[in-house]
Amino acid sequence: MDEEYDVIVLGTGLKECILSGLLSVDGLKVLHMDRNDYYGGESTSLNLIQLWKKFRGDNKPPPHLGSSKDYNIDMNPKFIMANGMLVRVLIHTDVTKYLYFKAVDGSYVFNKGKVHKVPSNDMEALKSPLMGIFEKRRARKFFIYVQDYNESDPKTHDGMDLTRVTTKELIAKFGLDDNTVDFIGHALALHRDDRYLSEPALDTVKRMKLYAESLARFQGGSPYIYPLYGLGELPQAFARLSAVYGGTYMLNKPECKVEFDDQGKVVGVTSEGETAKCKKVVCDPSYLPGKVRKVGKVARAIAIMSHPIPNTNDSQSVQVILPQKQLGRKSDMYLFCCSYSHNVCPKGKFIAFVSTEAETDQPAIELKPGIDLLGPVDEIFFDMYDRYEPVNEPGLDNCFISTSYDATTHFESTVVDVLNMYTLITGKVLDLSVDLSAASAAEE
Repeated sequence: MDEEYDVIVLGTGLKECILSGLLSVDGLKVLHMDRNDYYGGESTSLNLIQLWKKFRGDNKPPPHLGSSKDYNIDMNPKFIMANGMLVRVLIHTDVTKYLYFKAVDGSYVFNKGKVHKVPSNDMEALKSPLMGIFEKRRARKFFIYVQDYNESDPKTHDGMDLTRVTTKELIAKFGLDDNTVDFIGHALALHRDDRYLSEPALDTVKRMKLYAESLARFQGGSPYIYPLYGLGELPQAFARLSAVYGGTYMLNKPECKVEFDDQGKVVGVTSEGETAKCKKVVCDPSYLPGKVRKVGKVARAIAIMSHPIPNTNDSQSVQVILPQKQLGRKSDMYLFCCSYSHNVCPKGKFIAFVSTEAETDQPAIELKPGIDLLGPVDEIFFDMYDRYEPVNEPGLDNCFISTSYDATTHFESTVVDVLNMYTLITGKVLDLSVDLSAASAAEE
């Protein structure tokens, strides 16, 4: 342990593992430590006995649920956009060789008390029960505009500069009603609240294009993919990558105290009386509590069921987004469901999550609109956790701290944080112009 490293990474959450992989590939000498005896930190995957231990305080799940080891229940379940940034990072680092992905069956939205399939292109807009006949025609025109839009070809811009025109102004040009705007903004563009309406429209158009391109990629019912055996596979895959490039991993290291010099710059990390020297530290908020502030809470419910979510066409895996306006809330609610088809539980069982940015201290009451969509559940667990973000100045102390995971059930916001941290640490922007077809072999 008494060596010197370029970077010491603390915590094996997904963000930290991606970063240690990327930095190792860049040729940096990396030591990766975790106080736990398992990979994944906050984004770990639990079997049934571990789940019971965490939430019920004993290790005796009821026998009718089947074998504990057949369960891989993600604590931070998120689907992966098929053409999104995480897939680009996976291909860039060649981590795809350690993972098998499968398309997710369904992408749905809650609107006026019902669950509907998210229409993603002009043809689906015409068929969707979400809109009346005249609104469908207007929506179709808008979808065609988005599909044809090319940032570098002004002929496709229809005389509008989308870096200046707000989303609200762009939508007004097509005459779309609030109801349509709601599902486009939240279920297609994946905005978490309504602030995007007063921001430049280019971001929303790009997000809609990403959704449509991801959907077309695997010809499935959704734009999302998910690893077989759940997300717990991802941190381990990046850990393997780091090891291939000379990174060192140490689990079950108590304390992991970050040491600073007189100027407040990081000089190393001490565990069990030994100090490893380093130039920089990368960690999750729990390792440097004095350098983060609480910015919110996530409320979540984890349910084990014996059936798919009703009204989702018997989807074995599905995301349902409940936009804030539909619930009279400040932020969206998310519903995630996965099953035997992704090897996360035994045949005939389904794992569902309901999550949202908490606005009260009563998750069972607050999550009710999402839980009501699940139908009967075999078991349900409620949980709340605090969200933190860094307040330190990395240029002064050389500490690079990730932001806690948010309530979303897709990965786009998580990867943005990783890429920003990578740039702060290295001074470089990660080149993600990769051949996306490189990940398609593992899809079956």
